[in-house]
Amino acid sequence: MNAFRLAGDMTHLMSVLVLLLKIHTIKSCAGVSLKTQELYALVFATRYLDIFTDFISLYNTIMKMIFLGSSFSIVWYIRRHKMVRRSYDKDHDTFRHQFLVLPCLLLALLIHEKFTFREVMWTFSIYLEAVAILPQLVLLQRTRNVDNLTGQYVFFLGAYRALYILNWAYRYFTEPHYVHWITWISGFVQTLLYADFFYYYLNSLKNNVKLTLPD
Repeated sequence: MNAFRLAGDMTHLMSVLVLLLKIHTIKSCAGVSLKTQELYALVFATRYLDIFTDFISLYNTIMKMIFLGSSFSIVWYIRRHKMVRRSYDKDHDTFRHQFLVLPCLLLALLIHEKFTFREVMWTFSIYLEAVAILPQLVLLQRTRNVDNLTGQYVFFLGAYRALYILNWAYRYFTEPHYVHWITWISGFVQTLLYADFFYYYLNSLKNNVKLTLPD
């Protein structure tokens, strides 16, 4: 654990709390991609297969439970809650997210550190997380106007991965033999996907105007 890792975890947690606040308090999921939330639920379900078998620390277990529980809760809210689901923009959230799953699974079967079920599923979750934000970004691009809470959610989610890159860099220079190419490359690709959104989000903060994405 180091400051970058802790900051990344807290930023990731903040993104989840912001989204849950929007959905639970306002009873609206406008601007939120169900496709992205389903991909994240799959990411956490396949990554944390060891939650009941391998104990690392209380902190680690609690964080796993939070991300698992929150991701499936968000999917349930959008799909089943009688008020929240009315605000779901299914006409614009049309990204075919299922076509991201199979390539990530095939890549995990081909490129992994160890050929075991748990290791392949963990690798699959890393690849899938790298592209899981795509349906959300496409939805925002189509609707253009982004409300404050949705904008904060996406920003915190991207910031979490950027902070993790700093964490990996720190560990590379402070820990002997710390090399994880799969995680590093996937994390770098994931952060690049946020670059355009970061630019317009920070620009809107600088000019104190509502976040609006270009055509």
